[in-house]
Amino acid sequence: MIKVNSLIKLLKKNNSDFFTGVPDSVLKELSFSLQSKSKRNHIIATSEGAAVSLGIGHYLSTKKIPVIYMQNSGLSNALNPLISIAHKKVYSIPLILVIGWRGSPRIKDEPQHNVKGKITRQILKLLNIKYTILRKNSDLAKFSKEIKIAKKKKTIVACLLEQGTLEKTKKNKAKKDFYSLDKKLFLKTLLENLSRKTKIISSTGYNSRELMYLRDKYQLKDGNDFYMVGGMGHTSSVALGYSLSTKIKTICIDGDGSLLMHLGSIKTAGTFANKNFKYILLNNNSHDSVGGQSTYANNINFEKLAKSFGFKNFYSIKNRKNLKKDIKKFLSIKSLSFLEVKVTNNKINKLPRPKNLIKIKDEFMK
Repeated sequence: MIKVNSLIKLLKKNNSDFFTGVPDSVLKELSFSLQSKSKRNHIIATSEGAAVSLGIGHYLSTKKIPVIYMQNSGLSNALNPLISIAHKKVYSIPLILVIGWRGSPRIKDEPQHNVKGKITRQILKLLNIKYTILRKNSDLAKFSKEIKIAKKKKTIVACLLEQGTLEKTKKNKAKKDFYSLDKKLFLKTLLENLSRKTKIISSTGYNSRELMYLRDKYQLKDGNDFYMVGGMGHTSSVALGYSLSTKIKTICIDGDGSLLMHLGSIKTAGTFANKNFKYILLNNNSHDSVGGQSTYANNINFEKLAKSFGFKNFYSIKNRKNLKKDIKKFLSIKSLSFLEVKVTNNKINKLPRPKNLIKIKDEFMK
């Protein structure tokens, strides 16, 4: 195992003191540490591509190599600026990538991570990005040498860290709830009031896992779910694509981090969606499933945003008062509608994960 402070010290020794990225469960010790120590030089970005771009801007201003952290699934989001701006054959801008390696061949993981995990090193090789796998302290010295070479040659360098590599620091403070409405209560009440044929498409992370758990625990059979086990930020587009070719009521259940990652998709929904499309934002101002880091969504006026994007109706639920009535009203309105629900973080221990994904897809498509 590697102490997170040893990694940060190595990076700062190489004159890299600007950090940006998207929170990841493998790297949560890193983001927690940066959040507490480097508030001025640490930015949580909405997407990996945006993080790379922030880093590029920092280098252009300071000539110092930025550090960009991400999960390997997000490496795909970062490809555009990595290839078309920072690449050696374009602007030759040096960057340090710290990548959480989900689906590493050495560690058992979920199906959506296994696919990307197996090809992560091939992607880096294809991009001609030198990388070091960090598993023990001696690997830090190897990585430091690669950083020095990258600095000299003005190229991109990366390191890969597997689940459990970063030693846990003193127990981090429990995730604070920004809002008071219990998310479990909202989702259970929603499921209890669905019509039989309703379709739900839910975002990756806890939202999908909580839905699955509640359906099973309370035997709530009305409606049918498609769980987005990956593809963060793309939930609304999948839901929109489904809704356009059917008259069935289609509910998109999204999270604030997911919405912000590809915000333009909500504008597409507001422009093209039919009245059978209903969008629910579960806003807890948190990247809940990867450590609870802030999304900074708490000061967004989603009513103005939704209406400016083309939604005819906006609803807001902040507490349990009239919860069932408010949900029924939202579900029954026959025009394009956006519902923001201000909820707590997940309160369910040992959430199950969707396993038989092909079966889930086939059941949803019946």
